[in-house]
Amino acid sequence: MSDRERAMLAYAVEITEDATRVSPATLDGLRAHGFDDTGILQITIIASWFNYVNRIADALGVGR
Repeated sequence: MSDRERAMLAYAVEITEDATRVSPATLDGLRAHGFDDTGILQITIIASWFNYVNRIADALGVGR
């Protein structure tokens, strides 16, 4: 796995665990790995969507 992919996944974990921890330094770190604002937005939307859908499924007992 590349450093760029690790940075992306670390960001996804960070917003999953506590999105309020995201700081300008977090976003600058992503930019340093080659992500532009559109890429950061896409990562944020995709990770957030999966978190949202999984919470709904968990709350409704899907898969139990």
